[in-house]
Parts: sequence; C-alpha cells; structure tokens
Amino acid sequence: MGGSEERVVAVIMVGGPTKGTRFRPLSLNTPKPLFPLAGQPMVNHPISACKKIPNLAQIYLIGLYEERDFALFVSSISNELRVPVRYLKEDKPHGSAGGLYNFRDQIMEESPSHIFLLNCDVCCSFPLAEMLVVHRSYGGMGTILVIKVSPESASQFGELVADPVTNELLHYTEKPETFVSDRINCGVYLFTPDIFTAVQDVSSQRKDRATLRRISSFEALQPANRSLPSDFVRLDQDILSPLAGKKQFYVYETTDYWEQIKTPGMSLKCSGLYLAQFRHTSPHLLASGEGMKTAAISGNVYIHPSAKVHPTAKIGPSASISANARIGAGVRLVNCIILDDVEIKENAVVIHAIVGWKSSIGRWSRVQASGDHNAKLGVTILGESVMVEDEVVVINSIVLPNKTMNVSVQEEIIL
Repeated sequence: MGGSEERVVAVIMVGGPTKGTRFRPLSLNTPKPLFPLAGQPMVNHPISACKKIPNLAQIYLIGLYEERDFALFVSSISNELRVPVRYLKEDKPHGSAGGLYNFRDQIMEESPSHIFLLNCDVCCSFPLAEMLVVHRSYGGMGTILVIKVSPESASQFGELVADPVTNELLHYTEKPETFVSDRINCGVYLFTPDIFTAVQDVSSQRKDRATLRRISSFEALQPANRSLPSDFVRLDQDILSPLAGKKQFYVYETTDYWEQIKTPGMSLKCSGLYLAQFRHTSPHLLASGEGMKTAAISGNVYIHPSAKVHPTAKIGPSASISANARIGAGVRLVNCIILDDVEIKENAVVIHAIVGWKSSIGRWSRVQASGDHNAKLGVTILGESVMVEDEVVVINSIVLPNKTMNVSVQEEIIL
C-alpha cells in the first residue's frame, strides 16, 4: 500500500437551493457554497485542501444546484489549481451515502484506491494527507475525522465512541437525546471503494423489506412501516451506526478548529478562522498595511486587489473586503465581510457584520452587532443593494435586499 500507482479522488457534497434556508438572506443571491469566506468561495477551502493530497486525480462536487450555477466556478478553479474539478448534479436527494453511490461509475473512472468525502459547509484545517497516512495503517473501509467538543454541545452532532488504543469506531449515534460521548463526527471521511458495496447492501435490504411488506397491505399503510426509498442512504444512520464495532471504520482526531457553517453568523466566524489560517499557510493573501499610502491594518485582513481603501481607514482584525468595494476616509472595519461593489462612506463604522453586494453605508453611520455568532441577531446582515443613509445606526439586525434605511434600528428583521 502507499505506492505511487495509487490514485485518490475527492468528493465534496455541496447540497442544494432547498438546503441553505438558514443562510438567507445571503443565499438569495448566490449558492451558499459560493459565498465568500476570507475572500474565497466557501467550497474553495476544502478544494484547496484536496489539492495537497498525494496522487489526487479528480475532485467532484455533488449537489442539487443547476449546473449553470457552478459552471464558471468549476472552470476557473480547475485552471487555477490545475486539478480537474467536475460538478455532478443529482436528480433528487439521495442522502449523503446515496449521493456518493449514485455517481459511483464517474467516481471510479480513475480507478482510485481511496475516496475522500467532505461536506462543503464544514470549516476546519482539513488534515487530509494525515488522514490518508493513518487510514492505511488502520486497514479498514473508512476513517472519520473527529473532534472533542464540550458535552453540552455534543448532542447537536453525531456522537461516537472509539477504542482509545486502536481508534476503531465502536459506537455511533446521530444527535442522541442523552449524552454518549464528547467526540463528534466532523463530516470529513476517507473510504476505500468498498463503501459502494456497503451502500448497495443497505439499498438491497430496503428493497427486500419493501417486498415483504406488500404481503400485508394494511401493514404497508402504517406510518411506522413506511421506509425510506431504497436509493436514499444516509452515511451516519445507515452505514456508520450498523457497521460500528465491526473493524470497518476508524477515527482520526483533530485538535485544530472546527465549525459548521449553517448560518450567516457562523460564516462570519469561519471567515475569521480561515483568515487566521492564511497567516500560517498563505500569508501572501493577507494585507500588510505597510507604506505611507495604505490603510492601517490590524490583525488578519483580506483586501481584493480591485478594492479601493482610503489611507486613513482602519481595517481589522478579521475583515474581508471583496472586489470593487470602495472604503472611504476614516472608515473603521472590524470582524466583517464586505462583499462586491459595496461603498462605505467617510467615517462609517462596521463591526460584527456582513454587508451585501452593491450596498451602501452613509457618512457617520454605524452597522454593528454584539458578535454572538450563534444568536439569531448576533451579527448584523445587510442583503444585496441595501442603502443605509447618513448618520443611521443599524444594530443587531437583518435587512433583506433592496431596502433603504433612513432611521436607526436595533434588534429588528427588516422585511
């Protein structure tokens, strides 16, 4: 094992337009996987991590979005990273394992020895090369990236128990009602092609049970007896739970950061985490603030080359400024994402906020929040083309697209 002839492919699940509802109003304008974090589309971060896998042959994006939504991105990222990236559109939801199985012929075109499976809305350092090394030493069907969290938050995720010596997965349960473990599933996996046989077995068992139930038409009508479609297979409940303790799955524990990007508030936190990672992995992407004619930069800041920032502005920490943004004199930006074509006029302040595409913030205005990434209104969100007039304060609020704010608001959702 481990020879140069081995090939690896990576699959990134990107979901679909019906999935990202908690990400509104930001997902009203762009597919959630393409929303920029630290100046790059969300899905760019796992793709960049996959690029570092030895003998990587292909990256597949699987989702329910229309192909045209991803065509431009797939073309540009393939050229930029010089790795083939391909988008595969599902005809309907198949579940996390079923989606993989549905495209098994395409995935196996390169005859890979290993298949990475990642969820797009996961933010972490993606230690994929390290996972590949330990996976080969385990010798099982799959390896799961796990992390230790607080016992209070563990129940929101898939909890698991592993052998402390061998790292074998012994028990897995998805979002349990009672505490099982403080180790959770990170949504990053490495499999051998045997995973397709495991999915096929689940699908076949479903078909057999459905056939048996037809014997009794009364039983078939009972809600408890209505099973999922045979081609809808969940990785957690249908694969990991029943195969735990059978020397098939193992775990690799990360001590780095890890978050799920389910809401705009969490996207702001994760943008900051990726900016901090750039400090170590890609410092050239961060603004330096050096020189007489540049703004004062504090901490980790990304500024797109086409953005115009006045030298008297103060930017950072944890600020990301996208293409063609215009930042005026005396502006203060802290822990924020400023999207394409935004104008922020003189002496305005933006703290703990996301400012949507083509929006405008007037002179001496403040757009800010408490910075609680988990609270519904802990981060202020301005949708696309929102105009905040001069001397208006918007605090802990969400403003939907195409609104003009001429009075101050606090803790409101402006529809």
